[in-house]
Amino acid sequence: MDLFSREFGQGSPVVILHGLFGFSDNWQTIAKALADHHLVLTPDLRNHGRSPHVPTHTYPEMADDLQAFLEKHWVFKTALIGHSMGGKVAMQFALNHADMVDRLVVVDIAPGPADDNHAHIFRALLDLDFNRVSTRQEAEAWLEPRVPEYGTRQFLLKNITRNADGTFAWKMNLPVLWKEYPSILAGVQGDPFDKPALFIRGGRSNYVRDEDFPLIHTLFPQAKIVTIEDAGHWVHADKPAELLEVLRDFLG
Repeated sequence: MDLFSREFGQGSPVVILHGLFGFSDNWQTIAKALADHHLVLTPDLRNHGRSPHVPTHTYPEMADDLQAFLEKHWVFKTALIGHSMGGKVAMQFALNHADMVDRLVVVDIAPGPADDNHAHIFRALLDLDFNRVSTRQEAEAWLEPRVPEYGTRQFLLKNITRNADGTFAWKMNLPVLWKEYPSILAGVQGDPFDKPALFIRGGRSNYVRDEDFPLIHTLFPQAKIVTIEDAGHWVHADKPAELLEVLRDFLG
């Protein structure tokens, strides 16, 4: 698995993992800001962006992808930041390869099984017929009643790419992601990661609840949990300055 990635700055390494329906560009603002003092790598996870499209999509597999990616880039210890699905990849990797993780940041996701917050989005995206859509404006108009949240809709539309023949296609491997959706909702497990860990949740998000704290502390005994008020699930889009301040304080 040869993951596509972007690279910024130099210094001690930081790897940022995007969430479901995302890709490396989503975290570019944060990556460039951290690049003042760090080498920041932002890979596209399997079945997303410009990384390979493959038939399966589980957290143990994505943790293996990340190990191969780090070794290819001669990174043998890193700070690891993951958002949502990428946060679960980061957690699984830290549980499997604690020796390769200096410190862990998980943004707005808990280690246990997740609620189904995306089935309606999958259905909307799968029903969008690119044979009947010739502009991005037409695609947005079709999605608007099905995905009424403007920010979410714009985020999803970034996944549209144009083929050589002028037709549209998804950058992500949408059919496999839908087939593997139960694996994406699954929890992570492994031996506890007893190193510095930071869990950041949005104050307007329900992805990390107070009742998730015991499992977080069981798997990550040194975990600190921070809430960024007035942020939803996409904390890095809603409150980038506040998130950056918390990250810089934790990363050192």
